[in-house]
Amino acid sequence: MPVSTMSVVERIARVIAGRAVSANAEGEETSAGNLVDSAWQDYRPDALSILRTLREPDPAMANAGDIAVWERMIEAAIAEAEADAAA
Repeated sequence: MPVSTMSVVERIARVIAGRAVSANAEGEETSAGNLVDSAWQDYRPDALSILRTLREPDPAMANAGDIAVWERMIEAAIAEAEADAAA
């Protein structure tokens, strides 16, 4: 599986921003890329909330893999986002 060069918080925030502005979702813009580029940081708190919710895997997720690895990965993403916000 490829590894993204963009943080998971940024990717989640961009998806939320896209849903808010794109005509393909709930917004009105037919070409929302530039708006997403300028607005995604406004959705960082929402993205962090989603990550915090994902700390505990559901049963299907737990059965598919190593819970401890999942927890470390989510905690690493949260720590990275909090460090970026503090900088």
